[in-house]
Amino acid sequence: MLNISNIHLTGFPGLQDLKYLLFVFLLLMFCLIMVGNTLIIVLIYLSRNLHSPMYFFLTQLSLSDILLATDIIPNTLGVVLHEGATMSFTGCLVQFYFFAITECAECFFLTVMSYDRYMAICHPLHYNITINESFCLKSVVLIWIFSFFMSLMDEVGICGLQFCEANVIDHFFCDYMPIVELSCSDTFRLQLQTFILSSFMTAGPLILIVASYVCIIFTIMNMPSVSRRQKAFLTCSSHLTVVSIFYGTLISAYVLPTIGKMISLGKINSLLYTVLTPLLNPVIYSLRNRDFMEAFTNLKTL
Repeated sequence: MLNISNIHLTGFPGLQDLKYLLFVFLLLMFCLIMVGNTLIIVLIYLSRNLHSPMYFFLTQLSLSDILLATDIIPNTLGVVLHEGATMSFTGCLVQFYFFAITECAECFFLTVMSYDRYMAICHPLHYNITINESFCLKSVVLIWIFSFFMSLMDEVGICGLQFCEANVIDHFFCDYMPIVELSCSDTFRLQLQTFILSSFMTAGPLILIVASYVCIIFTIMNMPSVSRRQKAFLTCSSHLTVVSIFYGTLISAYVLPTIGKMISLGKINSLLYTVLTPLLNPVIYSLRNRDFMEAFTNLKTL
């Protein structure tokens, strides 16, 4: 039952003097995210040297980052510029829904990318048989469908709550807990359901990624040649870096603020989480990858 029609986002009330600087910074970050991730997708599509399963999954990761940035940053720019903003409750739910979809999808894409590296390094003779075109297409379709479905469960749960008069969210976007905290009904069951789903979507993939890299490290250490060990490590270093940044910002955004009850720190961590990760993904993969640099050089000569 909904007795509120609008949601007011407070944004960053303690940074009024820096709002124009923060606005320009976020606008610049948004442009870089869009250009960088779009360029990754275009390069992989045009360059034959990048037509491999790992890079195919990378296009989906870049697509997820584009959707995340488009969902969060434009509205945040208005929040920063006007020192707060009002949006419809429906719009708030839609923003959270697409945010949840992108984050769920990113968790699973990073997992399937770790499985790709596991097969390439630990079982190279079976790589082309297992990680084939059919596997890639089915994985991508299933990940997106699963992300839409899992996020929809949270959305339906929120819509089943009763909201009375409170409509102020001390945040710069509509995240799950700030929305639920507005409810005047008992949210224990919903939060328990969300905790179970979130554990499955985040902790589950993280465990699989760690297990994959444990096997990868043991395999690399047993390689007789130093050059082979270095080459094998380089093939997964970019992915490992992205995983570390993604889960590092995720933990800092949702675990540390909960423990310390530091709302302002939570906003900063969320800002890093929604801006830093989409920005660094294309940078890490492009600057640390010779194939990408060659593809970019060839694109400039066209």
